[in-house]
Amino acid sequence: MHQLKVAVILGVAVILQSSLPEVWLPLRYIDFVLIVVVYLALQRDVMQALVASAAGGLLTDALGGGLLGAGGFSKTLVAYLIASLATRVMLDNPLVRIPVLAGAALLDSTVYVILHRLLGQPSLMPFVEAASYRLIGTTVLGTAIFYLFDTFFSERARQRRQLAVRRRVARRGRSILKLRRR
Repeated sequence: MHQLKVAVILGVAVILQSSLPEVWLPLRYIDFVLIVVVYLALQRDVMQALVASAAGGLLTDALGGGLLGAGGFSKTLVAYLIASLATRVMLDNPLVRIPVLAGAALLDSTVYVILHRLLGQPSLMPFVEAASYRLIGTTVLGTAIFYLFDTFFSERARQRRQLAVRRRVARRGRSILKLRRR
């Protein structure tokens, strides 16, 4: 069930990444796939983060044009580095996740541009401008999206939902007992 949720969220991120810039051009600076990849890497499941980052990056490259595989490689490298960092350092605090996401956006942009330049592909925008806009957009929106992901994927949130269901069942049981006593 968890893998299905991850696949659906990753699919939605790829669709948003490829279609939202057509609606409003500044949305091209928000990397939805990177946000999902960083969140999965912070969950300490290395294989899931690597597979999701490779698949999401390749799908984004295929749908968005450009050098096929550059986005997949850069996102996989970022996922590996963050997952290895998360296994050594405790990154569960939401305030610590913000600089991690910002660093991931900057590293992803840097590796992507380096791959393009190494293989002789022209870049559409100056690196500093594109990296700074991507850093700001991805970090700001990613912080809000991390909060939403925590409500869906977190073990604590799942326990809270189960407890709420148990409370509702217990309340119904009390009301049925009151009706039977009368």
